[in-house]
Amino acid sequence: MKRRDFIQKAGVGSLAVGAALTNSKSANASPQFKWKMVTAWPKNFPGLGTNANLLAKMITDMSGGRIKIKVYGAKELVPAFEVFDAVSKGVAEMGHSGAYYWKGKSEATQFFSAVPFGLTAQEMNAWLYYGGGMELWRELYKPFGLIPTATGNTGVQMAGWFNREINALSDLKGLKMRIPGLGGEVLKQAGGTPVSLPGGEIFTSLQSGAIDASEWVGPYNDLAFGLYKAAKYYYYPGWHEPGTTLECFINEKAMSDLPKDLQVIVKQACRIANQDMLAEYTARNNKALHTLVNKHKVQLKPLPNDVLKRLKKLSDEVVGDVAAKDPMSKKVYQSFTKFREQVVAWHDISERAYLNARKL
Repeated sequence: MKRRDFIQKAGVGSLAVGAALTNSKSANASPQFKWKMVTAWPKNFPGLGTNANLLAKMITDMSGGRIKIKVYGAKELVPAFEVFDAVSKGVAEMGHSGAYYWKGKSEATQFFSAVPFGLTAQEMNAWLYYGGGMELWRELYKPFGLIPTATGNTGVQMAGWFNREINALSDLKGLKMRIPGLGGEVLKQAGGTPVSLPGGEIFTSLQSGAIDASEWVGPYNDLAFGLYKAAKYYYYPGWHEPGTTLECFINEKAMSDLPKDLQVIVKQACRIANQDMLAEYTARNNKALHTLVNKHKVQLKPLPNDVLKRLKKLSDEVVGDVAAKDPMSKKVYQSFTKFREQVVAWHDISERAYLNARKL
C-alpha cells in the first residue's frame, strides 16, 4: 500500500513538474524583439524628443514587453539628417523625424509634413486618415522599404526669430534664415537665403550671426532652446508650417517579421502618439509664450498683412512648381489641394465662424 501510494504521488508530482515546464516554455515562446529608433531631435527634447520616448514606451507596454525599443537622439547613432537612410538600410527599425527633410529623395515628401498656407493639424489628420493621404504616403515610401505613420503634430507654428524687424517684403531680401522644406523655397523666391540646420545647431548659429533668423516650432520648444537669448523679435503666424506633421517610419522587413498583433500595436501606438503631441503643444504653448513675453521681454510681432499676401502668392507658385516636377508629386498635390478646397469651405462656416464669434 505504501509503495502504491508512493508511485501515485510520484506520478502526480511528475505531471505537475511537466505542466510547469510546459507553461514556462509557452510563456517564453513569444519572441522578444529589440528595436532601435533613431530620431532627428536632440535626446529628450521637449515635445519632439519626448514624443519619440512616449511612442517607444507605449509600444513596449502595449506589447507586454515583447517589443523593446531603444531611442537614440540625433548624432547618438546617426546624424539627424541620416535617419531616413539608416532605417531604410536596416541600421535601425524605426525613425522619428519630419518628412520635409527628405525632399532630396522625392519632392513629394514635403506634402506629408507642412505646406505653406496649407492644412492645419486637424485638417492634416483628416486628409491622412480619411482623404487618401496615408495611402499616397505609403506608396511614396514603398520603394525605400519604409512604412510611414503620422506620430505627432505641432499645430500652427510661429513665423520665427529675427534679428531685424520685418515691415515689408524687401526686408526678407538677403536674409539668411534657417527654414526647411517648401517654406525655404518660398523665402528664396522672396530674395532670402534658406539654410538647412538640425535643431541642435540653431541657437549657436543664430547667436554667432551665421544666420539672421530662424524658425523652429513654437513657444514651448523655442523657450526650451533659449532662442530668446539669440534674437530680439518673435514673429507670427507660422505661414510656412500651419500644421506640421511628425512622422515615424518603420523598416518594412522589420515590421513584416512581427506577428500580426504586434504590427497592429505598433501602428495604433503611432496614432495615439499623433493625438498626444497636438494636445501637449496646445496645452503648453500659451504658458511658454507668457514666459517669453513677460519674463524675458521678447518683442512679439505679427507679420504685416502685405507681407503675408505676397508670401501666399509666392507659396502658390512654389508648390505648383514642385507638383510639376514628377508624376508622384503631381498626384499628391492634386489630392492635397482638392481636399484643402473642400475643408476650407467647411471650416469657413464652422471653425472660422466660431472663432470669430468667440471674439465678439
